[in-house]
Amino acid sequence: MSEYIGLTIIGVGLIFDLLGCVGLVRLPDVYTRLQAATKCVTLGTCLILIGVCVCVGIGPIGVKALVCMLFVLVTSPTAAHAIARAAYKSGIRMAEPVAVDRYAEVAGAAAAPPDEDAAAE
Repeated sequence: MSEYIGLTIIGVGLIFDLLGCVGLVRLPDVYTRLQAATKCVTLGTCLILIGVCVCVGIGPIGVKALVCMLFVLVTSPTAAHAIARAAYKSGIRMAEPVAVDRYAEVAGAAAAPPDEDAAAE
């Protein structure tokens, strides 16, 4: 019985990973693509690892799956934040019709990305 539950959880995780891959291809800019990738890795991969734990039980493989899940939960959001901040600071613009730039309001004019016209001069 636990194998069927585990396989169902793995299947749901695979669906999340597939939808995240579709988001990587379809979304308009680096920030929304990064959000899709982070969701897919965090939720999809963690569900797959939980499904592995349910299927094999708490043994050596189950403990390794749990450790990997904790590693993914810590590193995926941290890496996404670092990539988004680096993209913003290097001047990559957000998609026009969907973006509100709250970071520029909080950080002030000094932290705003450079204008493309000023960089050309």
